[in-house]
Amino acid sequence: MKKKKILIAVCLFIFVVTLRAPAIRSMEIKTEKNVVTVQDKNVLMRYRYKDVPFKPYVQELYSPNGINVLRDAPADHLHHHALMYAIAVDGVNFWEEQKAPGQQKHIIFTGTSARTNINISTGCLTERLDWVNPRNEELLLKESRTIKVYKPKKQKATILCWQSSFVVPPGKDSVTLSGSHYFGLGMRFVKSMDTGGKLFNAGDNEGEVVRGDERIVRANWCAYTAKANDKTVTVAMFGHPDNLRHPTHWFTMTKPFAYLSATLNLYKEPLEIPSDKPLVLHYAVVVWDNQVSKKQVQKVYDWWAKSN
Repeated sequence: MKKKKILIAVCLFIFVVTLRAPAIRSMEIKTEKNVVTVQDKNVLMRYRYKDVPFKPYVQELYSPNGINVLRDAPADHLHHHALMYAIAVDGVNFWEEQKAPGQQKHIIFTGTSARTNINISTGCLTERLDWVNPRNEELLLKESRTIKVYKPKKQKATILCWQSSFVVPPGKDSVTLSGSHYFGLGMRFVKSMDTGGKLFNAGDNEGEVVRGDERIVRANWCAYTAKANDKTVTVAMFGHPDNLRHPTHWFTMTKPFAYLSATLNLYKEPLEIPSDKPLVLHYAVVVWDNQVSKKQVQKVYDWWAKSN
């Protein structure tokens, strides 16, 4: 009888704890006509891949509390597409969308997946793209792009990982990457974040002034804290230790608008990719609600660098 009472008490305890425990909302990934959406209880990311004349890109990225930090095609720079990757390949400009610019053509999604467990939720898409010269339809570069969105329970942040593998197409011995000092993985913020924000980086480096407010700073990561529609957020970009020319050359500016870009320093050092050695680049963008410290950013960077 005593054992039976103990068993009943244990079962009641488990039942009460289960009721009080917060429900884990499953991560979902939805592929629609023009956009892939990753979400749990809220939308975390939207990736636009069709009805884009020049390049697919991350159109929206949200903090855990549902604040979007990205701005697409503002009137002052229509070619700033939220979070995008663009450089020049064999002299063809894939950044500015003027004078017959290069086109990154979506070919196919080779995989999409979503999974959820007690520690982390993940949504992932892998896309194949062709980088094409529109003047003659020459294939200049082939890319396999993987976008992962993490929501780790411990970090209390939205983490987007961007990995691109670039391969020289058949028939070419090599291609040369080049471009302006801001070419790379570039991020344009929502309008309210253009003023009053604060930049900081892993090494507290002031960097090299290129022109006006624009600088190139070398560090493992670079972060920006500002108000997104009256709510304070912090956004950081990470460069993986395995990347070529690590630590990353960050392009930063805060006037007349805020911009952050992970670059390969191509304006000073053009890069040749041989046909037998693909170029693999791995970055992350992390969004927190509220202002976070350098120590907090470093903690997430260390976790990400070890686990990716």
